[in-house]
Amino acid sequence: MFIFRSFFLFTLIITGLSISARAQTDAAVSFYGAFSGTTEGNGTVQSPSNAAGFLLELRHISNPLVGYELNYSWNRADQNYNNLQSIKANAHEVGADWVVSFPVLMLKPFVLAGGGLIFFRPNSDQPGSRSETKPVFVYGAGVDWTVIPHLGLRFQYRGNLYHAPDLTHAFSSTGAFTHTAEPMLGAYLRF
Repeated sequence: MFIFRSFFLFTLIITGLSISARAQTDAAVSFYGAFSGTTEGNGTVQSPSNAAGFLLELRHISNPLVGYELNYSWNRADQNYNNLQSIKANAHEVGADWVVSFPVLMLKPFVLAGGGLIFFRPNSDQPGSRSETKPVFVYGAGVDWTVIPHLGLRFQYRGNLYHAPDLTHAFSSTGAFTHTAEPMLGAYLRF
């Protein structure tokens, strides 16, 4: 009987929080550093350069715990193959993530997980290069800090896991997974 009462009380509390919370939508822009690891395989060593980029997010939280976001990001994605050939490229990423968050005073911690596509596009003046599109798994965590009503700062870390791009005809693909760490600082407008 105690378990039933506890479950009933827990359900009432969660329902009350859900009803009392309003749905929130925000748009955000963040700037980040992209730090990728070196991959090795099939006789090729691929070393991406570290770069800066930006992220645009449209996030909707339908209750205190569950929401989603759509995002677009861009950063430089230069690749070095066996220290012999360097391909200058850009990475464009589009994705969708599930977001779990909860308010605590003026802070709103969150975690996210989702996926998308990364489009690697070499600069057009490089012979022997090619574009590639890779699926990506995205995870992250952070906190929103409300500075004034409807405006705040977003601190977050995102990680991308994907197959290393093969942007050159001169070397074979490493065929390996790589990880990009993206610490971010941004601002959001809640409406």
